[in-house]
Amino acid sequence: MTRTTTQTTKTKPAARAAGEALRLDNQLCFALYAASGLVTRAYRPLLEPLGLTYPQYLVMMALWERAPRAVKEIGQALDLDSGTLTPLLKRLETAGFVTRRRDSEDERRVQVELTGAGLALRERAAEVPAALACQLHLPLDEIVGLRATLQDLARKMR
Repeated sequence: MTRTTTQTTKTKPAARAAGEALRLDNQLCFALYAASGLVTRAYRPLLEPLGLTYPQYLVMMALWERAPRAVKEIGQALDLDSGTLTPLLKRLETAGFVTRRRDSEDERRVQVELTGAGLALRERAAEVPAALACQLHLPLDEIVGLRATLQDLARKMR
């Protein structure tokens, strides 16, 4: 019986430590997941008048930076695979914001280009970052610092 009591006494602190280590609110992954979901949700009312979902907004920003772009390049910029990206591009094409065409030099490559409507949407979308910052109730320097920290984390994870 003494052996069992000693074992239980030794195990309890270890079990408590394991329990603490496995608490949701102690997890970096959960904090990122929860914050990401909430930030993405905050974009919804800002993007709705533009006719964009959050993932479509990301694609459009990549194209506003540089277009035309190959589907593969957009996927690399956004860290999205073609199975996720293709339906997004099809919806953007249906909405009249982009066109897709096979590359004349390499038929395997699909080039994505902005339409006039897609270019015009950029002006309206320019208001979104400031509107989101207002919703977050964070000073600009905190937002910039948080973004830099997350970018650094992503670089280290890659």
